[in-house]
Amino acid sequence: MVIRLIALASLIYHGHASVDKEIDRAMAELLLSVNPTVSLKRQVRASAPSMQLLGERQRLGELNDFRGRDIRNVPATILVQGGTLKTWSYASSAVDRVQVSLTTEGRPLDADIELWQGPDNTPVKMRVYSEDGFTRPFNAVIETPNAPNTVAIRNIGQIEFPLAASLIANDVEEPVSDFPGTAMTVQGGALRTYPFSPDVQRVEVMLKTDGRPLNARIELLQGPNNNKQVIELYADDGLARPFFAIIDTVGSGNVVRIVNTAPIEFPMVASVQPHFIDETVSPFEPVIGGDSGF
Repeated sequence: MVIRLIALASLIYHGHASVDKEIDRAMAELLLSVNPTVSLKRQVRASAPSMQLLGERQRLGELNDFRGRDIRNVPATILVQGGTLKTWSYASSAVDRVQVSLTTEGRPLDADIELWQGPDNTPVKMRVYSEDGFTRPFNAVIETPNAPNTVAIRNIGQIEFPLAASLIANDVEEPVSDFPGTAMTVQGGALRTYPFSPDVQRVEVMLKTDGRPLNARIELLQGPNNNKQVIELYADDGLARPFFAIIDTVGSGNVVRIVNTAPIEFPMVASVQPHFIDETVSPFEPVIGGDSGF
């Protein structure tokens, strides 16, 4: 009798754990589906709760986000609760780069991203903040030469602010502009600003050094000192591990500011160019509430 009770309790426990895991996966997929990037769309087999959530959105006629992107094909995601840490390990030397995508359901996004390579070796560190992880998600490519590598993502926000994280190896987004032809030198301690018109919906940021450490701060401003997104970056070798990110610039008055936070002995080259231009946006149309597309 005792053995039967123990077996029944074990089945109930594992059943609850399985349901919780499926619910977390469904929530993560829904969080990322509201604003996926074009190249991040992948065919995945959705779980039952995920199909119910997407079915509800289909019933309401919401199969596209506000930029016309299909939300039915989304990559596998993991829900990272506030104050928790998730890791992705790559033991294969064939993994040369990894694209990291973070988004929320509209709440603030605050996370630490690190690349671990061996014991006590962290060649890349990033602190990421976004005022609205739905409108302005985080998308960046981390170079992972040599194996093994581990990407660690810590949600340093409060427990009420979960985020959805997705990582894709090798098959990452590529810059559309000519980096050597558009790059400009930013001396240590200096800054450069790049304003964009309202029809520019996404911009690409590329930073690189000649092999020296890379320390930079990337800010998306919309108005005087109004930070919508901030990325604080460190890389021990800006040549082997250059930085590439795509920033959503919804609305008007967007300015990308690049600050070289290293000493004057450590210059870097930077390029900030449009990645996607919405030709349907007219410069004569008013922008209500600071954001377009609503």
